[in-house]
Amino acid sequence: MPNTGFSHDSERLKSLASDALAYARQKGATAAEAEVSEGYGQTVTVRHGEVETIEYNRDKGIGVTVYLGKQRGHASTSDFSPKALRDSVDAALSIARFTAADDCSGLADADRLATDIPDLQLWHPWGVTVESAIELAQACEAAGFAVDKRISNSEGASVTTQESQFIYGNSHGFLAGYPGSRHSIGCSLIAGRSDDDSDGMQRDDWYDVARSPLDLATPESVGKRAAERAVRRLESRKIATTQAPVLFEAPIASSLLGHFVSAVSGGSLYRKSTFLLDSLGKPVFAPFVQISDLPHVLKGLGSSPFDGEGVVTQAREVVKDGVVQGYFLGSYSARKLGMQSTGNAGGNHNLILRDTGDDFAALLKKMNRGLLVTELMGQGVNAITGDYSRGAAGYWVENGEIAYPVQEITIAGNLKEMFRNIVAIGNDVLRHGSRQCGSVLIEQMTIAGS
Repeated sequence: MPNTGFSHDSERLKSLASDALAYARQKGATAAEAEVSEGYGQTVTVRHGEVETIEYNRDKGIGVTVYLGKQRGHASTSDFSPKALRDSVDAALSIARFTAADDCSGLADADRLATDIPDLQLWHPWGVTVESAIELAQACEAAGFAVDKRISNSEGASVTTQESQFIYGNSHGFLAGYPGSRHSIGCSLIAGRSDDDSDGMQRDDWYDVARSPLDLATPESVGKRAAERAVRRLESRKIATTQAPVLFEAPIASSLLGHFVSAVSGGSLYRKSTFLLDSLGKPVFAPFVQISDLPHVLKGLGSSPFDGEGVVTQAREVVKDGVVQGYFLGSYSARKLGMQSTGNAGGNHNLILRDTGDDFAALLKKMNRGLLVTELMGQGVNAITGDYSRGAAGYWVENGEIAYPVQEITIAGNLKEMFRNIVAIGNDVLRHGSRQCGSVLIEQMTIAGS
């Protein structure tokens, strides 16, 4: 490992994990697993050109899970000393002795574990000094203020860099891990003046995030986009209650993917607490919808050669032609359902909703008249029934063009119907997280206004 800010090298982390597993076996555990991790980073925030906060973080920890047959216990510590390690294993064993046996408990099946650990280029150190980070944040905010004289205030611009590494091991003989990084630049600006009744005040933001600092957007472009978004929202209106098409802008459309993942994940399925129960092999989306889970994308924010249990990850089609092809399962939930792990202990990887070839302007034309949603508020989603009701803000669209901004509205529907009634998916894909898609146009929803 090259010179970095880590306090320990990967061999030291492997040694700690191996020591924990060996001690667990010595004390009578029938199986065990351990994860050792370390991370550090810094965040610099400026407001009105002045430094507001400088934050540093440095974390480390060991988590140990032991099994006494089908009884399970877990304990963790942030102390890497031999005594703390032994105490954690002893605590986990004590918990296991008082835990009810569970037939589905246990390590991942040995034949499912990863044997080849490819380098997915997930670690790109950024040796940015605090002084340089301050300059980048100042440039970001200044570019926003320069866009329009109506940008009157700022909630700040931030530059963040984070690096981490981990090792996971279990008593099947698996012992592997890798370092990773995540860097970001963001800005939040306010348009309008509090004493101007015609405009009021509106805020909006923008950010970019990447594994490598070389892949980040320039600070100036981030600040400019944040300002443009804030200014566009001035003179927002209320609208009357109606039913109309709704276009979810790309930054928030990924939340629809999040609801889908939650609905077809193991915990929801075996607890029967999902509106997509028994959906495998059934049409859930419009017939042109294709969703892939791609864990091996180079530099991907959701990439990983193995999941949280050491199970090998594989690219797969989760939805093909609107039909659900697979769930998101770890070993425990898979056993509860009489299935096999999909390598998703810890969640989805790079979940990609493929576009229909429409750019953003084409989506507006296709919608013709309706609501473009750029912000969602509240948590009004019922995971059991699929009922969906959230506060929103955005723009009213007439004749395929944005007419004026709107606020203080609620959009409502049911996720089952919303998924089936997707009309088109834009190619304006954002890669700000592990769930990636362009803007999503839904045929009709209820829009509650004044």
